[in-house]
Amino acid sequence: MRFGFTRDQQRFRADVRQTLRSGRVRAAAAAATGADGVEPDARPLYRLLGERGLLAVHWPVEFGGQGRPLTDAAIVAEELVRAGVPDTLHVNTIQIVGQFLLMAGDAEQQRRHLPGLARGERFASVLYTEPDAGSDLGALRTVAAPDGDGYLITGTKVFSLKTRFVDLGLCAARTSSGAGKYQGISLFLVDLHAPGVTVSVIPGIGDEHFHQVELDSVRVSGEDLLGPRDEGWPLLNEALTIERTGLDYFLKAERWLEAALESLVDQAADPAHAHAEAIGRWKGALVADHALAWEVLTGLQADRVDPVAAAVAKYHSSELAQGIAAWAADIPSAEQRSRRTRAVEVLDSAYREAPGLTLSAGTSEVMLQIMAAAFDSMGPEEH
Repeated sequence: MRFGFTRDQQRFRADVRQTLRSGRVRAAAAAATGADGVEPDARPLYRLLGERGLLAVHWPVEFGGQGRPLTDAAIVAEELVRAGVPDTLHVNTIQIVGQFLLMAGDAEQQRRHLPGLARGERFASVLYTEPDAGSDLGALRTVAAPDGDGYLITGTKVFSLKTRFVDLGLCAARTSSGAGKYQGISLFLVDLHAPGVTVSVIPGIGDEHFHQVELDSVRVSGEDLLGPRDEGWPLLNEALTIERTGLDYFLKAERWLEAALESLVDQAADPAHAHAEAIGRWKGALVADHALAWEVLTGLQADRVDPVAAAVAKYHSSELAQGIAAWAADIPSAEQRSRRTRAVEVLDSAYREAPGLTLSAGTSEVMLQIMAAAFDSMGPEEH
């Protein structure tokens, strides 16, 4: 269990903070921040961060990184969010798709894609979920049919974020029929500018828009197959476990609680005392949540992939963020709402976004199922 940061980590954090305080970065972050359902293009901000080497610090130098530990990448992620940088492009491009390429891609795929992602010149999204396949990806219906030395992919993917701004999709598709539910699934890197790809916005109330992606006989080459054919399910499980550190949800919860406190301080009266107990409990829960996330991260740094620890971290962080958002929704006064203060905008956005946190990357029910199955498998002496 981690109880503090090393001196090297503290120095690195200070350097990152100094870089993010520059006028150019702050102005670009402000321009990339959405509000009231308006979603600006954050790519100019990410190109700026890529120039400063902040997007993929843990990747090998030959792929645009700095060769630093994975835990240093987590420090960067924390500081980006605390500096007001919208995190979805970073989470999807670097933490999920890029990390998947590092884990399962071959040398040519890594050489072809990773440097552009690290520089903020290209961006990626995840194409897993379908209209009838959410948490149970074994129900997916998208098909990749053999076509010469490649495949034709046909199907519908939904609820992906930032998709109209990205270039590459990590797509799960069925390459063999007649096998079991979790057999015959393969993973592909899909050019989202290719013929046959149609991206449309799904109407919603969040500041970040969900998208529907129609794939109509989209051709991919054999070189776009990620990992062995028909063996995508184990890779998906490992990738989802790596995704479930809980750090991104912790950072949302932290930011939302800070906005609630900012709103209380801004009010003419001093109602903070009425919320003192709740604030104390939320802050205590955040401390615990941070420890859970870093327990998973330090395990990943040591090449330990623990699905149960990841499920605990994801469950706790998403439920915590959702709880804070619901509690804080009534904090701003009518006068603050009339002025549309920064805190009001953050908390209104949080209230709209929070319900999805306990669904994405695996529902809370799935996380509880993972924990319960692990408990049932223990011997009496381990309980």
